[in-house]
Amino acid sequence: MANEEKKVPASAKAGAVKKTDVRPGFFQRVKKWLRDMKSELKKVVWPTSEQTVKNTSVALTFMVVSAILLWGFDTLASAGIRAILMLVS
Repeated sequence: MANEEKKVPASAKAGAVKKTDVRPGFFQRVKKWLRDMKSELKKVVWPTSEQTVKNTSVALTFMVVSAILLWGFDTLASAGIRAILMLVS
């Protein structure tokens, strides 16, 4: 008797879906998603205009410095390849 399996109804098995469980329609899901997004956006702490200007200036400065370094490396590599080609030919 200890080894006997308990009988479980089919509706209680894992993964069983009741016929009354109906997925909401497309527009209802979109409406819920928009409501959820709106409530999440209310929780966001937005930066001040000063912080935005500082962050933007840091990003632009970094991009300019990176561009200059990349241009310099490209120029040196190009000159090196030209020198090697001049020696070979």
